[in-house]
Amino acid sequence: MKYMKLGSKPDVFQTEGNGIRFVTTELATDIVITVGDVKFYLHKFPLLSKSSRLQTLVASTSEESNDEVDISDIPGGPAAFEICAKFCYGMVVTLNAYNVVAARCAAEYLEMFETVDKGNLVYKIDVFLSASIFRTWKDSIIVLQSTKPLQRWTENLKVVNHCVDAIATRASMDPSEVDWSYTYNRRKLPSENGGDAHSWNGVRKQQTVPRDWWVEDLCDLEVCLYKKVILAIKAKGRTGSDVVGEALRAYACRRLFGSLNHAVSNGLDCSKHRAALEAVADLLPAEKGSVSCGLLLKLLRASCLLESGEAYRGELVKRIGAQLDRASVSDLLMPAESGDDAMYNVDMVTAILEEFLLQHKINGGEAKMQEDDDNMDVAADNVIASSKLAAVAKLVDGSLSEIAKDPRLSLEKFIALAESMPPLSRPVHDALYRAIDVYLKEHPGMSKGEKKRLCALMDCRKLTADASAHAVQNERLPLRVVVQVLFFEQVRQSVAACSVAVPARSLVLPRDDGASYGGSSRSATTTATEDEQWGGGAVGAPTTSASGGDASSLRSVSQLSTNKSGRSGGGDRKKAKGGAVAPAPARRVLGKLWSGKASSGENSGSDDTSESPAGFLNLEESKSTPSRIPSHSVS
Repeated sequence: MKYMKLGSKPDVFQTEGNGIRFVTTELATDIVITVGDVKFYLHKFPLLSKSSRLQTLVASTSEESNDEVDISDIPGGPAAFEICAKFCYGMVVTLNAYNVVAARCAAEYLEMFETVDKGNLVYKIDVFLSASIFRTWKDSIIVLQSTKPLQRWTENLKVVNHCVDAIATRASMDPSEVDWSYTYNRRKLPSENGGDAHSWNGVRKQQTVPRDWWVEDLCDLEVCLYKKVILAIKAKGRTGSDVVGEALRAYACRRLFGSLNHAVSNGLDCSKHRAALEAVADLLPAEKGSVSCGLLLKLLRASCLLESGEAYRGELVKRIGAQLDRASVSDLLMPAESGDDAMYNVDMVTAILEEFLLQHKINGGEAKMQEDDDNMDVAADNVIASSKLAAVAKLVDGSLSEIAKDPRLSLEKFIALAESMPPLSRPVHDALYRAIDVYLKEHPGMSKGEKKRLCALMDCRKLTADASAHAVQNERLPLRVVVQVLFFEQVRQSVAACSVAVPARSLVLPRDDGASYGGSSRSATTTATEDEQWGGGAVGAPTTSASGGDASSLRSVSQLSTNKSGRSGGGDRKKAKGGAVAPAPARRVLGKLWSGKASSGENSGSDDTSESPAGFLNLEESKSTPSRIPSHSVS
């Protein structure tokens, strides 16, 4: 820290009690100066020789006042006046970053100018500020902080402007030119962590200064001063928007997020938190990606807790919608506003999703695609939009699994959030099924109709083998859904078996006469790879496409119910050929559906099984037209 010593005489100021200060000299004091609750017993000559204001005040005092002058309105109070008085006496005074601003304002108040005495206090302090303080990084920050109580004086004296410009200039410098100390607590350099900073031959390596080296030190500033500094840094145009975004993140963590929940829950004054939120929101760089989506969502969460204006919320929602694919599930779990019974603010998440779809021009369940083989940019944009859509859908499904644990979450809000994403965004429904299962578990009192509405969100054809195996044994699912899962799983297995039995290349071999072996056989491709085991995080597996009119597939399903009438109490579960185990209720329902259709052509079953998968309604037609896969010999 820089400092300046003035004067050479010893300090002979003494204190008597709490409110009296005097000078111990052989001469009796002849003037009393009152500053607030403190009285200074001093001598006229040294004071009046350097202060034009005291000259005027003493000249205007009457004889009855015994030369007592009241200057309680002096900036800096008794401490600042004492510095000026000691300077007048020629005593040793030490000025540093903590007291120089108050002394400068007090000297201005006392009119200690060069016109009164050569080398007066105002001149000396100005030289110290420009030559030392404003050229030192941390001293400039300390001085700027000290201007807050003296805002009117420091604004008029341009001290604030000089400090802000000095700080912004240093923050905008090339990091390779930074050779002063700074605070950096987030990702410390090897030497700061005790690591070896030397190369193999003993030559010390030159440390690389990070681009955001300055952000921690500025977090000590009050909101209004911090805003001025960031605006000055942005105005210089030499600092990247990502660095400014990191500075705002660090400031929000220090001034807003750390104590917000405690202040709100205990009913404390949140005016400082609200000011910090508004300042950070106003300073956000316009460049996309300069601020992480996680920070934007935290700011939005804070705005909901502080009940800030709709303008701030709307702007944050727009920014979040532009980069929602970079968020995480925990970021979307925003606490509900006061007065809401639910744990999470689902309506706000739905609004964010609507903004995301609007900005990416995704309407009516499909992305806006333009077919133009010559325009590679359009094709690339479509691929990027599809990848973002899939990422957001995965994010939504993960959020659904978390908010489904709230027993007070209404079915309408759960369905609204699930349906906010278009169908094409979910090639696999494993994560959605997991969320539905969690909701069923946490809401055991649901009616049959509510369960039907909930399960209608899921497409059984888009479940992987592991998810299907879990679903057919899930007692919380309606029986009709279990039947659908069994049906589509058997169709998939049958088509896969056909694909293995008849290689696709055998269908296009050339004949000797130049023609080819065509055939009208259908082909289907199935990929059975899964990213993870069921129940352990997000499961992602490709979908299977198959026709529902394959009679052999239907017969495979019917084999699950062949023992319905020949077994006495069975609990014995049969496995389908590659797979899922059918519960006894499901086998009975399948048996009724098969035997009833074969004998009378009518459907039978309870209310839960009155609607069956589309292949069960055409059993007779399927039986009368068996599938044929032509086989050809290759000569």
